[in-house]
Amino acid sequence: MSYAMSIDLVQPFDEVVPQVKQALAANGFGIVAEIDMQKTLWDKIGVDIEPQLILGACNPGFANSALQIEPSIGLLLPCNVVVRQAGSLTVVEAINPEMLVSLTLNPALAGLAKQITVALSQTLEVLRGTA
Repeated sequence: MSYAMSIDLVQPFDEVVPQVKQALAANGFGIVAEIDMQKTLWDKIGVDIEPQLILGACNPGFANSALQIEPSIGLLLPCNVVVRQAGSLTVVEAINPEMLVSLTLNPALAGLAKQITVALSQTLEVLRGTA
């Protein structure tokens, strides 16, 4: 099982970022954290990388359900979605929610993981439709 769900888009990074945020919102996810990795690595260690943004996406209903099943699941929240430039492509990657089950070894999370997978897959499909 891959730890990521991913799509490649031909649009420029700066055009894709707002589309990702909009697609996540349309599927019930808010952005609770945003990390500009390009800026952070340049500021902290002087390393220049291609644009890369980590979005901490949270669907409060899913988060609450997960916490009810597995109180320590907060270690794996929010769902990270990465938008990064890779040469001429913009890559959008989301954590595979089924990893929640693998990492916690809690099979009670399986049903919820499937629901989250559907929501994130729908998000990626919306973005794929804009390509």
